[in-house]
Amino acid sequence: MLNYWWVTRPKRKLNSVPEVLASIVANSLNQVWNGERGTHLSLEEALENAGLKRKGDRRDQTGGGARTYYAWIESLGLIFTHTDGQVKLTLAGEAILEGTSPVTVLTHQVLKYQFPSAFSISRGVDVNRRFTIRPFRFLLMLLLEPRLGSNITQEEIAKIIITEAENETSACYEQVVNRILQYRIEGDACLSPDFPERYKSSKGAPNYINPYAHLGDIANTIINWLEYTQFIYRERQSISILEEKKEEVRHLISQHLPFIDRPEQEDYFQRKYGCTPWKNKDTRNLSATKTITAQIIADKSIQQAFLALSLKEPISQINASVIDRIAESTGISPLHIESTLQRLYPHGALNTFMTEYFEMAFKGTEEATTFEKATVEILKTVFYFKVYHVGSIGLSPDSILMCDDEGYAGIIDNKAYSKYSISNDHHNRMCVNYIPNYKALTPEASNYPLAFFSYIAGGFISTINNQLNLITTKTRVSGSAITVSTFIKMIEKQQSLAYSHARFKDIFSLNRQILLSDI
Repeated sequence: MLNYWWVTRPKRKLNSVPEVLASIVANSLNQVWNGERGTHLSLEEALENAGLKRKGDRRDQTGGGARTYYAWIESLGLIFTHTDGQVKLTLAGEAILEGTSPVTVLTHQVLKYQFPSAFSISRGVDVNRRFTIRPFRFLLMLLLEPRLGSNITQEEIAKIIITEAENETSACYEQVVNRILQYRIEGDACLSPDFPERYKSSKGAPNYINPYAHLGDIANTIINWLEYTQFIYRERQSISILEEKKEEVRHLISQHLPFIDRPEQEDYFQRKYGCTPWKNKDTRNLSATKTITAQIIADKSIQQAFLALSLKEPISQINASVIDRIAESTGISPLHIESTLQRLYPHGALNTFMTEYFEMAFKGTEEATTFEKATVEILKTVFYFKVYHVGSIGLSPDSILMCDDEGYAGIIDNKAYSKYSISNDHHNRMCVNYIPNYKALTPEASNYPLAFFSYIAGGFISTINNQLNLITTKTRVSGSAITVSTFIKMIEKQQSLAYSHARFKDIFSLNRQILLSDI
């Protein structure tokens, strides 16, 4: 029995969930799962061929790897084994495959994740029933706690929270807060002498060289899951809620969310857990199984290939390039691919890429160029600007956008930091190099006046407005700064009610940080 919080982690991040889910559906939907080694081996091979699971020799021929990935997707409430033994999708799983934002769906699932659950009490997992808690909601509550400085560390999660936070009562919450404060003063000395034995790994005897290693791995995975919601950011080993997300988090935490009962009944529990934010009851009749035809198999293969592609790049429409690449990877007729994608994803799948885009904004120089190029592609395909990536040219901003219908140009500079500050060097580059010389960067830019300069980053320091005003005062060009979270909200809104280029210019010319209320 596990005496601490536990989440399964064949992948430590949730980014590949849509692709793994699509693979399970393509290979196992409506198939009997329990005890069917052939189904398990078929899925394992498909996961390996898709690059989702590292290839192994599978000499034991048990399909254990596939079962691990199946359990991962099941633990998130996206699939379940029906009373007839067949693999079925929950409403949440269906929503992801239909192109709904995976972040929206999985955020809902992560916040509902609870102990006990059908997964946590299952054979081979068996989390201690002393835990009656929604772990991720509890963590967000702690991150809003001013006594903790509105931040907690991975070490505090590993050694205090996942071992001692049993329930959501006020008494338990206060105890955990006080224990974290105690740990910050005393360190490991405040842990019980029998800590290594009491919270040992499920794999056997405690590791006396590093008795906390397995707890640290779990804590890191829990943070990764919470990062996927786009509510938090990580600096070194500490996590905090993004400033612009605090009100949203407070609202979510304040909402009453009843525990899901009857975890012993998988069919009942998973169908309730797998309800989406838009449907609070699953009334589907799942007993009428569809006959699996060659066309259904082809459609699932197309869907899987498309989701894999949409995770890596922004796809706002179904075009020849998308169709050709899926035809190449699946061997299916381009005409069939086009008709299938136009039916399933008529507006593309931009939301699927937003997870990757959000993470780029916090990786420093590690993925700076990738972040720049992704922004260029979004400005082109989503907002319909002419955009040139000029970051490789010396003393140049990352990109120049141009608008023919409104007759203006704009400078976009990406900064992949959680708290970007316009340093003296960056101030000088914008004032001395970028703004005065923008017309020389592309032939077309010389036709238009510069309407604004803007920074896109993970977050900004509190004095960013003063820094922007210094540049504006010196250059007489309007400026702005927008967090990646707010920019993603603009991208989402653009899909339903497009911003005019005049409105876009107004927003990016505010001479301060752009807020959610501005868009």
